[in-house]
Amino acid sequence: MTRDARGLNGAWTKFQRHEFPSPSPDLARFVEKFWVVTWDYDEPYRQLVVPFPKVHLTFREGAAVVNGVSSGRRIKVLEGRSGVFGVEFRPGGFRPFLGAPVSSIMDQEIDAREVFGDVPSEIDVEPVERFLRARMPEPDPKADEAADIVTLIAARPEIARVDLLAKQWGTSVRGLQRLFAEYVGIGPKWVIRRYRLREVTDRLENGAEIDWASLAAELGYADQAHFARDFKEMFGEPPTRYAERY
Repeated sequence: MTRDARGLNGAWTKFQRHEFPSPSPDLARFVEKFWVVTWDYDEPYRQLVVPFPKVHLTFREGAAVVNGVSSGRRIKVLEGRSGVFGVEFRPGGFRPFLGAPVSSIMDQEIDAREVFGDVPSEIDVEPVERFLRARMPEPDPKADEAADIVTLIAARPEIARVDLLAKQWGTSVRGLQRLFAEYVGIGPKWVIRRYRLREVTDRLENGAEIDWASLAAELGYADQAHFARDFKEMFGEPPTRYAERY
């Protein structure tokens, strides 16, 4: 299949603009960042969206929706001149707002009014912060713990299995699974795999030369074939083909 040249070698920067404002300190316990994406496409563009273990509140064209953690990649079709404003919650940070297990909204898009009651009429960082601040829940130590564990996974590439993570954190595998279902929205095995594969895309974006067999071993895979299978399942194409973007 012919690839859209607008997605290769950084060409997307000619058509899209991204901004990532930081939250105010009082919201940083719950919110990772805000994000603003605008685009201008004469012809529709199929944007690959590969998930992280984060819940998003998004505003576009007068509508507000909550996107639970996605278990797989999605394609968003961008066309015309438009944009979207989003709130990215920390892992665990949406559970106090939701008041239910975050896994209950996995792979779902729900009307934000089901969670918040109403939505702000003005969409920008300050009014959205006021909106969230007016609904700010009590701090939840378990939410903080979930965020800290995900941070540990992201920072420690040698953690490639859930049992290793449980040992590092001083808990059981079952305890991690319960915590992640309640607060993160998807299991620890998936989160570990996602951050190990992030190592690949980060290196590609930084222009590194990749020895695929050595990298697979470094990331805890039994062999290159298992690594390539996981990568294709997450990104929709083999790692060598994905590397053509860079």
